[in-house]
Amino acid sequence: MIKAVIFDMDGVLIDTEKHYFSCWIQASKEAGFPFTKEQALSLRSCDAKIAEKRMKEIFGEEFDYYAIRERRRQLVKETLEQCGLEMKPEVEETLKLLREKGIKIAVATATPLDRTREHLTQLGIMELFDSIVSAKEVEHGKPAPDVYLYACEQIGEKPEHCIAVEDSPNGILSAYRAGLKPVMVPDLTQPDEELKLLLFGCVNSLSGVCHIIDNFVSEE
Repeated sequence: MIKAVIFDMDGVLIDTEKHYFSCWIQASKEAGFPFTKEQALSLRSCDAKIAEKRMKEIFGEEFDYYAIRERRRQLVKETLEQCGLEMKPEVEETLKLLREKGIKIAVATATPLDRTREHLTQLGIMELFDSIVSAKEVEHGKPAPDVYLYACEQIGEKPEHCIAVEDSPNGILSAYRAGLKPVMVPDLTQPDEELKLLLFGCVNSLSGVCHIIDNFVSEE
């Protein structure tokens, strides 16, 4: 039985991962570090302590992760002010359809809560969610399970009755470890063979989440 769908935000609901990706590379280059595309992609939704450790292992102790991340944040802010905030395709239709089905919907994101609320309000979809939670509210961010367990608590549902919609490996790992059913909607990367083993489903767009739920219900 599926009682709730919990969404990641960046790369799933809003088209911002491409900006985080390019701005990580630019901020690191400005600081004198040859950041690769693979390294930037590995930081999607990643807990800051884990990300800092990874980057210092690659570049050494002189890699000032938090200073570079702050510069990246500034660059993203400037980019969004120039380009505007873009909603991913089929978001509003999918959220409304889930509500019609009586399914609870929530957000579990690595983005700070105030910025999350600001973005969702700006796009006019804030009121469609039953709960909004951030990894900044829990002890360990993604890929640890904390934020998804917290989201399930907030909506009063067991993890096994919830689908998690994610676009990144760190997010998929977080949901899987929490006991949810991870569904991937790829954004910047497709799942590799190892990640596919953790997935309840993989769809090309958000509307596919509703199809997965309908198929699951028909098989019960």
